[in-house]
Amino acid sequence: MAFLDKNYWTERYVTSKTGWDIGFASPPLVQYLDQIENKDMQILIPGAGLGYEVAYGWQSGFNNLHILDFSSEALARFKSLFPSYPDKFIHHQDFFEHTGKYDLILEQTFFCALDPDLREDYAKKMASLLKPGGKLVGVWFDREFDFEGPPFGGKSEEYRMLFEKYFKVKTLAPCYNSIPERLGSEVFMILENSKI
Repeated sequence: MAFLDKNYWTERYVTSKTGWDIGFASPPLVQYLDQIENKDMQILIPGAGLGYEVAYGWQSGFNNLHILDFSSEALARFKSLFPSYPDKFIHHQDFFEHTGKYDLILEQTFFCALDPDLREDYAKKMASLLKPGGKLVGVWFDREFDFEGPPFGGKSEEYRMLFEKYFKVKTLAPCYNSIPERLGSEVFMILENSKI
């Protein structure tokens, strides 16, 4: 699906076809961030779009919070919403070309935007970006869609089979604090980079 390039995503922002954008930080990620005491940890949010979770984390005191997106339009809008956000933490880049080492990577509507053929590559790349003991945490759809994506759906057991090759699956459970429109159709996962 070569069409899912940066031009495709930029066009979605320009034409306001951004159904994934809920307009605020995702409650499951907010609740997870609220439990973390170490505000110095290195955090990445890839495919972050307008970066509501990034802004929430920053305003909560996290001082090494990186936003990454393929679309320059998304990042320009993020910067216009949060003009004081440090440029050094803003990455306009293909996720698969990004380098760095993180304690935590947060997932929110990024996985479901990728061509499903890239899911193995996603898992490998996530593992490579995490420090030993680092975690990939977030929500994934636990449903299929009756249209050709994005978003692309999936099932919790296929996620387990994929991710347990690269991570220790600490949590894989129905997400109880999804937004109302997604309640019952998401799973919450905590994956630890300890499969060495």
